[in-house]
Amino acid sequence: MIAPPQVTRVSTPRVACDGAHDGIAPALGHPRVWLQIDADEGYVDCGYCDRRFVLIGGPADGADQATLPDISEGASV
Repeated sequence: MIAPPQVTRVSTPRVACDGAHDGIAPALGHPRVWLQIDADEGYVDCGYCDRRFVLIGGPADGADQATLPDISEGASV
């Protein structure tokens, strides 16, 4: 497995992703999707850009992200 391209630590289990981040404006990203972090896993990956959202204090917080499988089934439009 390889590490996700970007890891964002968040304080809420429901997050939005539009592909915008350092150097990429929202207009150049992807459609906004809402993602739900599963409490048992503690993270979710965006199906468009592979950004990983890790719940602060959750099971994946502080873990080696390269060892965790992709989880993107929490996405909704």
